[in-house]
Amino acid sequence: MVLPLAKLGTLALKTISKPIANRLKTEAGRHPEFRNLIISFAQSNHRVTTKIQRRLYGHATNVEIRPLNEEKAVQAATDLIGEVFVFLVGGAVVIFEVQRSARSEARKEAMRKVELEGMRQNDLELEKRVLVLEQGVAQLQKLSMERGLLPGAGSLLHSKMVTPEQPEPEKPSSTQA
Repeated sequence: MVLPLAKLGTLALKTISKPIANRLKTEAGRHPEFRNLIISFAQSNHRVTTKIQRRLYGHATNVEIRPLNEEKAVQAATDLIGEVFVFLVGGAVVIFEVQRSARSEARKEAMRKVELEGMRQNDLELEKRVLVLEQGVAQLQKLSMERGLLPGAGSLLHSKMVTPEQPEPEKPSSTQA
């Protein structure tokens, strides 16, 4: 139940981030100080990308690069701001999902460790019980051998059998009547 709601929440957050990014873009173009800052950023970005493109295509890189006009620079910078905002929101959602998944796996692993430790404790307890039972059987066999109650009990000590072998009683013959 939690997983579908979390997925819907992250999808809604991504969807909401796009109009917020658009609002940031429009507000960024209105404030004069911020506008000057993003224009200089956009011009620098334009120069760098143009130089990279010229190098990739093998054109001369020592030519003068014409700056963008003010409106194009503002538009490029605000588009970049909007894309960065959407990217950051998406990245935050991915990080949240990974952390949530890691916590879930850690809980499962802790439960497995507890269960395994319980099994180990149970095995140790069973081993102790078996040892006590074997010692009891050995004592009983020793006592019965000392008192002569179990013929051949010495062989039972080594075979660890609990029940002694008893000879079958003789059947009365029908000819003795």
